[in-house]
Amino acid sequence: MSNSLLLLLLLAAPAALAQQLPAPAAPAPIVLQRGNMQVQAHSAANRPDRAPTYPGGEQALGLFFLEHVKYPEAARVKQLSGTVLVTATVNADGSVSNPVIAKSLSPECDAEALRVVPLLTGWQPAMRRGRPLSVLIQLPVPFGGAGEIKVEQGQFRRRR
Repeated sequence: MSNSLLLLLLLAAPAALAQQLPAPAAPAPIVLQRGNMQVQAHSAANRPDRAPTYPGGEQALGLFFLEHVKYPEAARVKQLSGTVLVTATVNADGSVSNPVIAKSLSPECDAEALRVVPLLTGWQPAMRRGRPLSVLIQLPVPFGGAGEIKVEQGQFRRRR
C-alpha cells in the first residue's frame, strides 16, 4: 500500500510542477542595424553582410516623408499623431516593393503610408558576399508631427 502511494506521489509531482511553469516566451525578432552586423563564416544564404541604406541616411529618409506624406483630413479631424510601421522589401536593384502594414495608426494613415513607401527609390541594397540581396525592412512613417524634423542653425533636429 505504501509503495503504491509513494509511486502515485512521484508520478503526480512532475505533472503538478509542469502546470505551474509559465509558457516560454516567443523569441524576439532580429532587427538588422548598421554597425551591429558581422560577416558570418557559415551564415545562412539569406543573411546579408551589410544592411540596406537609404541615400543620405535617416535624415534624408525623414525629409522624404515630410515632403511626400499627405496628412489625411480624417486623421487631422481626429487629431491623430503617431507612426505607421510598414514592412517592405528592399530589392537587389534598390527599389522598394511589397509594403505591408505591421503597426496601424488609422485606415487613412495606413493607406497613405502604403502609397508613399514604394516611392522610396535609390536604396543601396543589402549585400551578401559582394552581391546585392533583397531583404525585408521595417519603416516608421510619421503622421501629425510625430518624428518631425526641424532645421535650426544649419543642423537637423528631430522632434519627439
